[in-house]
Amino acid sequence: MSIGTPTPTRPAAVPFILVCVLLDVLGFGLVIPVLPSLVGEFVGSRDAQAYWYGLLSAIYGVMQFCCAPLLGALSDRYGRRPVMLFAIAGLGLDFLLMAMSPSLGWLLFARIVGGGTAANFSVASAYIADVTPPEGRGKAMGMIGAAFGIGFIIGPVVGGLLGASDVRLPFYVAATLSLLNVVYGFFVLPESLPVDRRAPFSFAKANPFSALKGLVQLRGVGSLVWVYALTVLAQFILHSTWVLFTTFRFGWTPRENGISLFAVGVATALVQGAFLGALLKRFGERWIVVVGLASQAAAFLLYGLAPIGWMMYAIIVANLFGFAVGPALQGLISKNVDERAQGITMGSLNAVASIMLVVAPLIGAPLLAAVSHLPPDDWRVGAPFYASTVLQLASLMVAIVHFRTRPTDASRAQVPSDAPRPSPS
Repeated sequence: MSIGTPTPTRPAAVPFILVCVLLDVLGFGLVIPVLPSLVGEFVGSRDAQAYWYGLLSAIYGVMQFCCAPLLGALSDRYGRRPVMLFAIAGLGLDFLLMAMSPSLGWLLFARIVGGGTAANFSVASAYIADVTPPEGRGKAMGMIGAAFGIGFIIGPVVGGLLGASDVRLPFYVAATLSLLNVVYGFFVLPESLPVDRRAPFSFAKANPFSALKGLVQLRGVGSLVWVYALTVLAQFILHSTWVLFTTFRFGWTPRENGISLFAVGVATALVQGAFLGALLKRFGERWIVVVGLASQAAAFLLYGLAPIGWMMYAIIVANLFGFAVGPALQGLISKNVDERAQGITMGSLNAVASIMLVVAPLIGAPLLAAVSHLPPDDWRVGAPFYASTVLQLASLMVAIVHFRTRPTDASRAQVPSDAPRPSPS
């Protein structure tokens, strides 16, 4: 068998990967509305609750950033199957430890375990690439995205409903889903990477900062990467403080928070899954990026100022263009990069997002803690969302300047001079 030929595998392989992603995201979604409440069981004040929740989010992001490349390199060396099963088991252990946690130290250890084994999605994507031909790979990756979206829509609302009766119940359910995933995978999942296509393990490949070198090597992308970084940071600050903010401001329980996250998931799925193609065809990436960034900035400001809970839903609906910014911006960056630099560019963007995932709770949590003692109707309680507004406005200004200095997207960015180039015909 040639190296370029997809590995034959029994039909259960790809469905397992889709089920795996769905169950994993369901598990993540289940615990999002209730983790702040679980943290609240061990602290005596709102500011301490905000600080500890931010720390738990940050440590998870740090471990994910550091360990995901390591597990990816191990999957290249030893195969996808063992690494995938190990990652799923680690995630299940994370959920179980949190469900049984008697202290904050226990929760912190659980988050370290979970972040250190959070390589499911990258290994799943590599598995799909192993078993599908190039012409069918895009469709298969899209199916992974669909499974991710379904899990994130269902998970938070179910977790919120379960958490309304017992804050630890969603963690036990999530751990059970992971256990079922491991058992199913052990008996069903075949290996996708044959021995002759495996690569030696290299610590250079496992270096989490290696992908960032791509941003230094690329020329021509300009300030769009800064637009992406500022936008992702603003969104992650919002995500990392949403549940605690709505709890402090409106007195929402895990049930209400789960429903609100369900609404966000539905809006994201509708825009990115149903409307995005038509929007891109009608308006183009640049128009969507500018309008979407402006919409996001206004939405973040209004979230922070909203005095009544139902207004959050109205803002979600009014901010539909904001949900199209991410895909449009990534597509725009891709258009401005040489075809030979697509891989390094997307890898670099993923590395930027991982870093922002770490930085966001370190900004949002202290801001929320500083205002947590104020009355619920005080406008200053929305401080984390105001920070997101400023970051989003900054990204909008950078985008406008970039578009004015680069009137078209016709030119492609140059790859480094030492990059491999096609030989002349």
